[in-house]
Amino acid sequence: MVTPTTTSTDSPANGVIESASQQELNMIDKADYLDSLFSLEGKTALVTGGATGIGYMITHALVSAGAKVYIASRKLEACDKAAASFAGLSGSCIPFGADLSNEEGVVSLAAFIADNEPALDILVNNSGRSWGAPLEQFPWKAWEDIMTLNVTAPFTLVRELTPLLAAAGSADNPSRVINIGSVMGTEPHGFPAYSYSASKAAIHHVTRYLSNELAAKHITVNAIAPGPFPSGMTAFFTRDEKLTTAVTRGVPLGRLGRPQDLAGLILCLCGISGAYITGTIIPLDGGMSAARTLGLEQGIAAV
Repeated sequence: MVTPTTTSTDSPANGVIESASQQELNMIDKADYLDSLFSLEGKTALVTGGATGIGYMITHALVSAGAKVYIASRKLEACDKAAASFAGLSGSCIPFGADLSNEEGVVSLAAFIADNEPALDILVNNSGRSWGAPLEQFPWKAWEDIMTLNVTAPFTLVRELTPLLAAAGSADNPSRVINIGSVMGTEPHGFPAYSYSASKAAIHHVTRYLSNELAAKHITVNAIAPGPFPSGMTAFFTRDEKLTTAVTRGVPLGRLGRPQDLAGLILCLCGISGAYITGTIIPLDGGMSAARTLGLEQGIAAV
C-alpha cells in the first residue's frame, strides 16, 4: 500500500519563501508601484528603424518611460524629425544614420554605440523590409535582400553588442534584446511575401536560440510578433478604407494595432516586470495567431 505524502504550507522553507516575497512586496509599496515595475529611468536603449512605424511607437514608449534611446535608420532626416517630436518627454532620443543592409553598416553601428556608451540595457531589432510579388515573378534578390536585413543584420548586431549588453545586465535585472517578428512568421497570413514571412519565422527561431546562449550573461531575448499595425510597410492597405476593412475582417478583435498596444508590451518586457521572461515569441495580433480556421463543426453545420 502506498501512503500518500503531503506537503505542509507551514514548513520552515515555505516560511522563508513567504517572508522573502513579502519583503519584496513591501519594498515595492514604498515607491510608486507602477514606476517600480515599468520605469526605465537611467536605462540606455538602441532601436533600429526607430524613426517610423512600429519602431517609432517603440521609441516613444521607451523615451516616455525615461530611457535614453538611440535610434538608427538609413534616413537620417526621419530620425531627426522623430527625435524632435520626443522633446519634453521623460527620457531622451539621439538620432543617427546607419545602413544595416550590409555587414560593414551593422559593425559600424555597434562600434558607434560602444564609443559612446559603456553598457547597453536594451536592444530592439526592429529594422526590416518586405517584398511582395506573385510566385511566378518573385525574384532571387527578394530573398537575398530580405533575409540579410531581417535576419542576418539583427543576429550580427546582437553578436557585436553582447559585451555591452552583458556589462549592463545582472541576475536580478538582465539586459533585454527584443526582436520584432510578425504574425506572418507563425501563420501563413497575408499577401504573397514569401521571403518576408520566412525571415520572420527565422528571427523567431533565432530568438529562441539566443535566449539559451545569452541567459548566462544575464541577457534576455524575446520576440514580438505583431499583426497589422499602421506603418510604411502596411500603408498600401491602411490608406485605403476598403482594404483596411478587408484586413481587419481577418483580425478576431476587429481592428488594427494601436501605439498603446505596443507600448504596454514593450514596457512590460523592458521594465523589471519582464526580468523573468526569455525565449518567448509573443503574439500582438488581435487574436490572429489563435484564430479558428474552418473545421469539423463548420463542415457539419453546412450539411
